[in-house]
Amino acid sequence: MRVPQFDRFRPFMQLAGVFVLGMLAGSLVYNSLYHAAYNRIWTEKKDLQIELEQAKIDLQAMKKYSRRQTAIKEIKITIEEHDPPFDSLVVKEVTQKLQTELNVLRGRNMYDIDSDAKMTRILLNQKRYVVRDKEYSIQIKTMLVSEGVLQVWVDLKAATP
Repeated sequence: MRVPQFDRFRPFMQLAGVFVLGMLAGSLVYNSLYHAAYNRIWTEKKDLQIELEQAKIDLQAMKKYSRRQTAIKEIKITIEEHDPPFDSLVVKEVTQKLQTELNVLRGRNMYDIDSDAKMTRILLNQKRYVVRDKEYSIQIKTMLVSEGVLQVWVDLKAATP
């Protein structure tokens, strides 16, 4: 029995190799595009869930304290920008966690906020939050009450171990 020469099959083998490499490169590109789109949709979903939960809390507070003109009905938290900006999801989750801690101030009289603000500043100074396995610390810069809205400006920093 005679063994055929492999030189005849060399162009076919090269063509098959190029085809397999093309399939591999195409699958890598498709997979990276799929994961980028999935990550974008997931972060957008998380942002919308946080906003929906906050809107529900605000609506309940508005209904509950609608008759009282001097009550704190809404709490807005503003996290100051940094040079290397934090991920928007990290900022939203820290804001949400801080929001739940500041909910005790809802319904309080706006004119009695002075003692509450001092207590809040002392309790939340350099408070650490864990988001996505990283620690972040906050520092309250300013608290302002006007027209039933408590506005809080916060400085967010990545905590050093």
